[in-house]
Amino acid sequence: MNNALSIVLFSGTEDKLHAAGTIAAGAAAMDRPVNILLMYWALDAFRADRIEKDHGLAYDAARPRFNEPVGSMGDIPWLETFRQAKEIGEVSILACSGSLAVLGLEAAHMDPLVDASGGIAAFLMAAEGSQLIFI
Repeated sequence: MNNALSIVLFSGTEDKLHAAGTIAAGAAAMDRPVNILLMYWALDAFRADRIEKDHGLAYDAARPRFNEPVGSMGDIPWLETFRQAKEIGEVSILACSGSLAVLGLEAAHMDPLVDASGGIAAFLMAAEGSQLIFI
């Protein structure tokens, strides 16, 4: 196993985006290369025209308990966490070309934080031998 961390980011809700950004930043701070594949709703969250908007919370994160209000997702917004991760270390963000096609998007629609678009094979080649997590 190599030192890299590979993240398949499927969800586009604030709680999952924040978790993925935090994990990526932590790995980057430990000098671990990070490969992120954006699929479906995560890809939609990284669209240039939507990246700054509120993406809501997953249904199971809406409230810790029925009668408790939702608290803050953290002091640093998820987008800033991803930006910091890229400043700290080697973090590559790939837009899944299949998801782009399904959503009717082009790579040009993505925020500049996204490095490139490519297929699953490209991501798996970059992720080979690394630790892989799915969010």
